Amino acid sequence: MQEDAAELPSSVSPALTFEVLAAQGRARASRMTLPHFAAETPMFMPVGTKGTVKGLTSQQLVDLNCHVILGNTYHLEERPGSELVSELGGLHKFMDWPRGMLTDSGGFQMVSLLHLAEITEEGVQFQSPVDGSLMMLTPERSIAIQNKLGADIIMALDDVVSSVNPSRERFTEATHRTTRWIDRCIKAHARPHEQNLFAIVQGGLDEHLRAISIKDLSERNLPGYAVGGLAGGESKDDFWRVVAQCTAPGTGLPPDKPRYVMGVGYPLDIVISLGADMFDSVYPTRTARFGVALVPSGVLKLKNVGFTEDFRPLDKDCPCMTCKKYTRALLHNLVAKGIPFAAMLVSLHNVAYTQRLTQQIRDAIRQQRFPEFVQEFVRGHFPAGTEVPQWVFDALAECGISLP
Repeated sequence: MQEDAAELPSSVSPALTFEVLAAQGRARASRMTLPHFAAETPMFMPVGTKGTVKGLTSQQLVDLNCHVILGNTYHLEERPGSELVSELGGLHKFMDWPRGMLTDSGGFQMVSLLHLAEITEEGVQFQSPVDGSLMMLTPERSIAIQNKLGADIIMALDDVVSSVNPSRERFTEATHRTTRWIDRCIKAHARPHEQNLFAIVQGGLDEHLRAISIKDLSERNLPGYAVGGLAGGESKDDFWRVVAQCTAPGTGLPPDKPRYVMGVGYPLDIVISLGADMFDSVYPTRTARFGVALVPSGVLKLKNVGFTEDFRPLDKDCPCMTCKKYTRALLHNLVAKGIPFAAMLVSLHNVAYTQRLTQQIRDAIRQQRFPEFVQEFVRGHFPAGTEVPQWVFDALAECGISLP
């Protein structure tokens, strides 16, 4: 049911105003007003790790109605360096992006570059994969770099552990270290009236550790919160249960603050949002570079010879330039020959798909037809004769949505 407007959660931070505009079950449609843009949630944020979303211009991202995009602290500090970006007017001007910007803390590289990292209480020391030089990333340095980059949302440095790590002791260490590091991040943050510091909940797949992290971080009353340590190889059943715990009414993260599930980009995961507001992933653009297009029924693998004489668009209902002007046959030919233009065309379509999907989710919540929207989406994603995984039934049951 739609909550009374006066009862919908909202909060005001020095550089962020968050208002839940409509809710149905766990799902909610919100407005998040940032220094550079008034973003709507649920939203998907394309990843521009090194200062660009690969294959797309900033104007194309505006035209696709992307609200917030990401940059990565570690990679931007390595090259070209936060000092240079700051001298040029900050990351927004550096990459000609007028809307919302979020920078990751560099913590994810503790997983992706673990073979080049040494983690201690002080921070994490990386060996550059480019020239072998060392970078010591402490909570203080991560925040200082992000202050220079100038993103609307900056992420606290957290102690990240792969979700499939077998050591509970390592997760316990990381959970409590993340809390100690958030206090160092808060103290180091020099621009709280211009940039919003988000904390990241850790704890692996352990319900008790997650509860500790949720409680400790919520007590800091930050502008927003993220669910970290997922999308790293855990089962879908484990994945949705952790997200559900972190967004649970009464025991999860504060309902009046934005909730960001990090590293999630599969359309089905976004639709079964469990009350989360923000998502990001390289998936739509990375999979595009392999010739894979996102469509309501799943994916089209354009390398397949079955598309050789298929003169339909990728998606007849998609308004993007790729679908308006190019056929599956043409895209198959470009992908099969490894022509870079194909990656740009499919990337544009895939980002357009994610933005249209999240717009449809927001509309469905506002119109109080979210369960019907989810049921229709799942039917399209798993056509007749395809078995819907049990985790989908279980996750939707948590949201009060049943599948026919």
